[in-house]
Amino acid sequence: MSSSSSYSPVHIIGGGLAGSEAAWQIANAGIPVIIHEMRPVRGTDAHKTQGLAELVCSNSFRSDDAETNAVGVLHAEMRLANSLIMACADANQVPAGGALAVDRDGFSDAVTAKLEAHPLITIQREVIEGLPPEDWGNTIIATGPLTAAELAEAIAKETEADSLAFFDAIAPIIHFDSINMDVCWFQSRYDKVGPGGTGKDYINCPMDKEQYEAFIQALIDGEKTEFKEWEGTPYFDGCLPIEVMAERGPETLRHGPMKPMGLTNAHNPDVKAYAVVQLRQDNALGTLYNMVGFQTKLKYGVQTQIFRMIPGLENAEFARLGGLHRNTYLNSPILLDTNLRLKSRPQIRFAGQITGCEGYVESSAMGLLAGRFAAAQQRGETLAPPPVTSAFGALLNHITGGHLVSDDEPGKRSFQPMNVNFGLFPEVTVPKQEGVRLRGKEKTQAKKRALSARALSDFKTWLQEQQ
Repeated sequence: MSSSSSYSPVHIIGGGLAGSEAAWQIANAGIPVIIHEMRPVRGTDAHKTQGLAELVCSNSFRSDDAETNAVGVLHAEMRLANSLIMACADANQVPAGGALAVDRDGFSDAVTAKLEAHPLITIQREVIEGLPPEDWGNTIIATGPLTAAELAEAIAKETEADSLAFFDAIAPIIHFDSINMDVCWFQSRYDKVGPGGTGKDYINCPMDKEQYEAFIQALIDGEKTEFKEWEGTPYFDGCLPIEVMAERGPETLRHGPMKPMGLTNAHNPDVKAYAVVQLRQDNALGTLYNMVGFQTKLKYGVQTQIFRMIPGLENAEFARLGGLHRNTYLNSPILLDTNLRLKSRPQIRFAGQITGCEGYVESSAMGLLAGRFAAAQQRGETLAPPPVTSAFGALLNHITGGHLVSDDEPGKRSFQPMNVNFGLFPEVTVPKQEGVRLRGKEKTQAKKRALSARALSDFKTWLQEQQ
């Protein structure tokens, strides 16, 4: 680490999206950083490379709509805050309709290169088996959902409470040249044109009713991977395995990832599909496509058989089959303060999915905040949290105290992982237009636009106050 900084370094455990973003924010504030990343010294069940900020569950950062979608607002706020993750995502985007999806390898390579080149950042490849020593001082733990067992045990011991856990599943990836495009067609839902897209950014595989019902039954009957030591672990509803959704009712998938709305079969426009499986581009070359919403715990051999039942995928070749791993997260409203510090040891902050946020974007955002909080602390300053009217502030508020506790069971833990959504934002007054009475969807969209406009305005003000 070559630096003339007079500050001692901030230590960050974990080189995922949150840890990488935190390091970038701290170093750009003129404070040295040491990132401790255990890969490749020790691998995980989900990671395949030693790159920083490797994406393991999906290549999508979800909607980039900053007017009517909460995650799109968070994208915009992160860009305003000089986010490394968003800059590298924008530079490595692949077509995905209204979503921001990225080339996985290109994205990770870009983040790694930026951090390795920064004069104030040192990357140490090593396993940290316990809580950081006192002489490390200001430290951020950003180990994500795959925290090393030894560190997880140390955290549990320090907090006098077990970390909750939930299953997280991974979707399969298919080689494009094995997809039958005489059956499938390119189209984004409602022909929506997104960042870098054309309105034809997904491959669609149609099913009639008979094919759909046979497919659902196969999912239910298929042999699943069992993890007896994880029994009792709940799933996170935002990342349910496809077969678990099938078990919840025969129509669940038709109203979820296999909904046919907004799609017209280019080969047979007069016949509406009963259900549709969508594939999203996974790399910049367009040679790989992932099955949208098809995370699974089916055994490998069964996956191949069942997924080849999908019209157009009869001869599908899989670059990666689906998998399952366990995520852990803190009871953050009890354990962390509004600066993401551990109340029992204020020198330690947490960031990313381990705090109880869910999603790549949300994880990165909490890393960004943790980095800014840590930089301020290292300078002997105090940084006020962003306003709760912003996407950053709304998500932070949920993590550090915005959840509900049952009146009937006040001691029961109710905190659950959460994606950013407008339900976390305070109410807003929608400006009235003379002679116009909004109803239904128009009223909902107007409210979302008002929430988005207020969020971005208030977040800009918060950033300006730091200058």
